[in-house]
Amino acid sequence: MTLTDVVGAAATAAATSSRLAKVAALAELFRGLPPDQVPTAIGLLLGKPRQGRTGVGWRTLDGVRPEPAPTASLQLADVDAALDRLAAAVGSGSGSTTVRATVLRDLLTRATSDEQDFLVRSLLGDVRTGALEGVVLDAIAAAAGRPATAVRRAAMLTGDLGETARRALTGDGFDDVGLTPGIPVLPMLASTAASPTAALEITGEASVEFKLDGARLQIHRVGGVVSAFTRTLADVTARVPEVVELVGGFPGGDLILDGETLTLGEDGRARPFADTMSRFGARSARQAQLSVWFFDLLHAGGVDLIDEPLRRRRAELEAVVGDRVVPGVITADPAAAEQLFGRALAAGHEGVLVKAVDSVYAAGRRGKSWVKVKPVHTYDLVVLAAEWGYGRRTGWLSNLHLGARDPDGEFGEPGGFVMVGKTFKGLTDDILRWQTEFFPTIESRRTGSADSGGAVFVEPTTVVEIAIDGVQRSSRYPGGVALRFARVKSYRLGDTAKPAEQTDTIDTLRALLAPDSTP
Repeated sequence: MTLTDVVGAAATAAATSSRLAKVAALAELFRGLPPDQVPTAIGLLLGKPRQGRTGVGWRTLDGVRPEPAPTASLQLADVDAALDRLAAAVGSGSGSTTVRATVLRDLLTRATSDEQDFLVRSLLGDVRTGALEGVVLDAIAAAAGRPATAVRRAAMLTGDLGETARRALTGDGFDDVGLTPGIPVLPMLASTAASPTAALEITGEASVEFKLDGARLQIHRVGGVVSAFTRTLADVTARVPEVVELVGGFPGGDLILDGETLTLGEDGRARPFADTMSRFGARSARQAQLSVWFFDLLHAGGVDLIDEPLRRRRAELEAVVGDRVVPGVITADPAAAEQLFGRALAAGHEGVLVKAVDSVYAAGRRGKSWVKVKPVHTYDLVVLAAEWGYGRRTGWLSNLHLGARDPDGEFGEPGGFVMVGKTFKGLTDDILRWQTEFFPTIESRRTGSADSGGAVFVEPTTVVEIAIDGVQRSSRYPGGVALRFARVKSYRLGDTAKPAEQTDTIDTLRALLAPDSTP
């Protein structure tokens, strides 16, 4: 199978907003692939190569983008072999950078322009085809002629979409997949609601729990040995020794726990998310002590609990972890849920999770059994640039560079703007068309083109209302903060017009950080 086949399927999926059409395009691809190449294709489609870390970033790619090949010749097996070599070079010493550059140059030299673009975006985890994991799971089910629920369950239990696809398509061990302590499983996910009251209308009686602003951890204890995995199933056991020690002391035998770890300030309030995540970096320091709380129990003492109702899982969890249970209350009363929501925010957490008490533990598409509620902050910011889109957005200006006002000139001229993030979310087709027509009329400079990528930089006069979940410390932007989960609400035009001189300032955003973490 050629790489062009995968690129074509990805392009077809990106060009439509129909979930059914995306599933059909990918299912056709999977049916035509040799089973041993399906994991490779899925890794590329999701921007998560099956090899895991390849050590490739923008800096590496900047220096190795050769002229594209005139015709397609790359086989998928060639790409997989190159990724094997990239992964093998990670951490191999001072020569690893040269090795990665050589492997990448050789690979990209053989790739056409479209193939180069796809490979680069896949290696950077920036594919944006609309082929998210839920779509891929449905496509696997369609290609294999199996119920989607069975495929999702197998994916959850193996923790590996590529291996799930191989088993589903070949029948090799598919029906034997089960929960195995020591093998991480895909996490259950939550949909969203505007308020705890609205969430209870979806779930009915529920366990309403603090939504901690930390890093999700899945902990396995097998034969007394404790392992810790992130929500992406990366093994971080060596980086969380205090969590390993705590779980090692819990009563009982083998365990699989789902929880959240975070750092706390001296006042007991949650510290910024970035402080917790710094513990998981490649060069993590261990100055900040991690605390951990648990909200689910999937296995205990030889018994699988994923098919048991949450009410039972929660009760058995409390018996195992004691006061390390995430604070919460089981209720159908909106007033009680709203009260807990207020307590969570006062303690510096994100909000609450509202979980139906009869729900089982299931991964895959975000359903209605778990519903998260977080406050939404909105700010008026200025557009500094817009990047050319790709896939379905090819030819349109899409991803926005956003700036906050710098009234005192801390980062340049007084009254200027400092970049605080990007977003392509919340942009309708009408807005995309408008941006593409309007921004070139206020252009100050540009990089690249609509065909090759790049961005159009504009005069900082266009104000846009942005909704965010918060901010975090960042060394990427000079202001020291980055927006979290930014999305466009609306442009300030016409009756809602606002001059750039009245937009929100960098200090307003920095005030969302904990006092001791302001840059």
